[in-house]
Amino acid sequence: MYEVFTNYRDELIYTLAVIILLMIIQFVLRKAANKVGKRSEINITRTRLMFKYINILIFLIAAFLLSFAWGVGLSELALIFSSTFAVIGVALFAIWSILSNITSGIIMFFSFPYKIGDTIKIHDKDLPIEAEIEDIKAFHLHLRTSDGELITYPNNLILQKAVSLIETHRRHDEGKDAL
Repeated sequence: MYEVFTNYRDELIYTLAVIILLMIIQFVLRKAANKVGKRSEINITRTRLMFKYINILIFLIAAFLLSFAWGVGLSELALIFSSTFAVIGVALFAIWSILSNITSGIIMFFSFPYKIGDTIKIHDKDLPIEAEIEDIKAFHLHLRTSDGELITYPNNLILQKAVSLIETHRRHDEGKDAL
């Protein structure tokens, strides 16, 4: 066991330093997302969704940095990442709307002016919608019409259409104090 520590001392120290640094960065990013969520009165579930995105980002950065520490060269790393991104690129091209909705969900977290409980009107030439925002998910909004109909509206479309605020009627968010 002692041989392992002596043979890989530099790699272990670098690994520990990277893990500590990334944990600090993750903590700062989560605090920032939480602060934005509280200041903008964003639902706690949407804030937790941002935490998942932050965790994925930190994991990818950790995998990249730790591969250098343990002797993976730039050429091998470039080969792995280019192959991985080629496969992901083909897959994402096939499901580009899902990626578009996730990106829109992230944008909506930081700059969407409407909240859960607001009644909005979506100005669509073919199908105008007036409904209350019931929930905001990673891929879509849940809108409830005055007739009780539940409409699932994609996040990327809500950012592309003109939207008017009809009425602000925000429901109490029971999970808001959970963080």
